[in-house]
Amino acid sequence: SSHTHPLSSLFAKENLSKMSEQQLNLYDRLINEPSNDWDIYYWATEAKPTPAEFENDVMAMLRDFAKNKKREQRLRQPDLEYLFEPPR
Repeated sequence: SSHTHPLSSLFAKENLSKMSEQQLNLYDRLINEPSNDWDIYYWATEAKPTPAEFENDVMAMLRDFAKNKKREQRLRQPDLEYLFEPPR
């Protein structure tokens, strides 16, 4: 759907390149099948239980991702030096 929730877009940006073909298919189904995009957000943040048909490793990745994003939002912004450190 063209109105994907920001969480799924961020998740896609950070994870799609590392996912297997099977996971990509699951992800595709996940973002295209629920009638309401917010459902995914509720499942990912555990505000609502994930239906069995969508309970898979991609959903688990999304849940971890949502937890990390919440944690990042709670933490203060990193110092600038940290941002410009070369990746290891």
